[in-house]
Amino acid sequence: MDLFLEINKKNNNALSKAITLAESTLIEDQKLSYNLISKFPKKNNSIRIGITGIPGVGKSTFIEKFGQTFLKEGKSVAVLAIDPSSEKTKGSILGDKSRMETLSADKNTFIRPSSNNGALGGVSNKTRESILLCEAAGYDIIIIETVGVGQSETIVSQLVDIMVLLTITGAGDQLQAIKRGIIELAHLIVITKDDGDNKVKAKQTLTELKNIISINTNSDKNWSPKIVKCSAKENSGINEINLIINHFIEISRKENLFLQKREKQEIYWIKKTIREEIGNKKFKEMEENKKINTILNDVISKKKSLIDIIQKI
Repeated sequence: MDLFLEINKKNNNALSKAITLAESTLIEDQKLSYNLISKFPKKNNSIRIGITGIPGVGKSTFIEKFGQTFLKEGKSVAVLAIDPSSEKTKGSILGDKSRMETLSADKNTFIRPSSNNGALGGVSNKTRESILLCEAAGYDIIIIETVGVGQSETIVSQLVDIMVLLTITGAGDQLQAIKRGIIELAHLIVITKDDGDNKVKAKQTLTELKNIISINTNSDKNWSPKIVKCSAKENSGINEINLIINHFIEISRKENLFLQKREKQEIYWIKKTIREEIGNKKFKEMEENKKINTILNDVISKKKSLIDIIQKI
């Protein structure tokens, strides 16, 4: 199978095989993956959305309804669901397709569960490559559902255009955790399960969060975080979330912040990959003698592959 041609045809089987290559620990597979990704032009017409929140907040249930709002607009949706790894087997709990039955059945949807292999930040080390491959296949909306382990999830902000934090009513300790970091990165905070007897508590949580937001600012200075309530069960508030996200992206593109952010993210991931492979000491030496800048130029311009460069360091 010619993966390049088939991915261009939006063949989901080919896309799955390409992501498997990207996730492989074998050097030869990684080389094939880098070479494949480098063949595709960069696509900046997609929207990358990070969905985070503690376990039990209903991320998969929310995404099931949320994804359908984009399908109704005629857009295609890819969901990269990063599952917790088993400490003993290093496998992953791959249940997201069964929890998103309606969404996964649509021909314009691609759902890929992947293990995070214990990676800090709640995202797989190869999530960025998976995003690029989904964009190469022409997917308009890329949703990254993280494992939801708390503060370490802030690294997902280096992958996405907009961060959505899901929270629940009566948050208590969770609100304290939010104060310590995630809230500065969240562009949109969604209170889930606003239905039935929970409606009063949802209203109280909304007030609590507004008070916290008033003393915290988002890392994107041109945007004040929005707080909304929703119910996947009653399908309420979901369309409003879609509108807020589209509005945020529109502003980012209009003020030329969209591409700037993606360029900074690309540099971040190249540097992170090099540092992890060669160690902090050697990385600092390369920064001091400006060799890192040369590598960045070569990788970004696609003159050389990152994996080949790392092997020669």
